[in-house]
Amino acid sequence: MLDDFTKKRIEKLLENYIDQKVPAHLKNDVKILYKFRGNTVTLSQERPGYMERRFEYPIAQLRLEETYWRVYWRDSKNKWHFVDDIVPDRHFEKQLMEIDSNDIFWF
Repeated sequence: MLDDFTKKRIEKLLENYIDQKVPAHLKNDVKILYKFRGNTVTLSQERPGYMERRFEYPIAQLRLEETYWRVYWRDSKNKWHFVDDIVPDRHFEKQLMEIDSNDIFWF
């Protein structure tokens, strides 16, 4: 389980990242969300849908495993898979930037 200090640091990193990631003209429509569960942080995107409903689409999952952050993607059957192209790293922010630069995750 992530300690409180680490969790707060990651929240701050994510809030800054989200603020920069979503273009100003889309901020009312597109939202990037994150959820903590144990040693896992899941990023998702919320978008408008049919009849004013909003839908949440998982983007990526970062898992702290043995002091290294590993990045996962989700398939159409809701199963998470390790991303081989992103080498596990001790720094959360480096993994977030890897996700950001990888086209399979965004818009």
